[in-house]
Amino acid sequence: QVQLVESGGGLVQAGGSLRLSCAASGRTFSNYGLGWFRQAPGKDREFVAAISWSGGKTYYADSVKGRFTISRDDAKNTVYLQMNSLKSEDTAVYYCGVGSSRYAAAGAAMTVGSWGQGTQVTVSS
Repeated sequence: QVQLVESGGGLVQAGGSLRLSCAASGRTFSNYGLGWFRQAPGKDREFVAAISWSGGKTYYADSVKGRFTISRDDAKNTVYLQMNSLKSEDTAVYYCGVGSSRYAAAGAAMTVGSWGQGTQVTVSS
């Protein structure tokens, strides 16, 4: 079983940047798709970004395309989410997730096998 720990959240002004990290322990997540999701108060959890098991393909929600960048470092067992030009509507708890099976497709419809505990991102306007 893999354990995921997110970090890097915080309070930032609109237009600012944050970099989220998600470190895995327990087993490697090489060969697994990885994703970031978020949940705002009173709303369902939604897809933000994903990266394929090879790192060769990335996927983004329309609302963050061009502002957020997902990347992975398998040597460090870590996935990142660089968030630029933040908006108040980006305020949410951000969760990372690991795909449920090796070599499975990543993306908005990916099946997540393990979740982190989440990190709060608050953007003030």
